[in-house]
Amino acid sequence: MRVRVAGDSMLPALRSGDWLWVRRGAAVRPGDLVVARLPSDPAVLIVKRAVWEADGGWWLESDNQRAPGRRDSWDFGALPPSSIVGRVVLRYWPTFWRAR
Repeated sequence: MRVRVAGDSMLPALRSGDWLWVRRGAAVRPGDLVVARLPSDPAVLIVKRAVWEADGGWWLESDNQRAPGRRDSWDFGALPPSSIVGRVVLRYWPTFWRAR
């Protein structure tokens, strides 16, 4: 699937306006960039870094903790695996970049 980044919460790795290829249902490892459903509004997707597995779920964090309006596990705790949509494979626009 394709996802467009909005906001500054993932600076410097990702910028607002970047386009990502995401592999749905892919295995997640610590350090991976993932797309997840926001717990308070499952229709909203967020791009975050998977930091560690905790309590049967994933602890997700923004790379830029000072970004205004950022939402991550500091706000909602660890997310269950069912909330993880997929793992970011690469950024294809505006510049090419491959995730691990």
